[in-house]
Amino acid sequence: MKHYFRRAPWEHGTTALIGLGLVMLMQPWSIEVYSYGFTVLLAGVVGYSIAGKLPKG
Repeated sequence: MKHYFRRAPWEHGTTALIGLGLVMLMQPWSIEVYSYGFTVLLAGVVGYSIAGKLPKG
């Protein structure tokens, strides 16, 4: 169970989530995707803040 809470995989995942949120906000085709972009970006930032507190493992 301990290996699920290492910092590096969570930081990589949340960084990808931040990137996805930025892409969702910058794409010009779908207002539906755009409307969820900020929520995805915010989830990534919050997740990254929490992941920074995890042990390096």
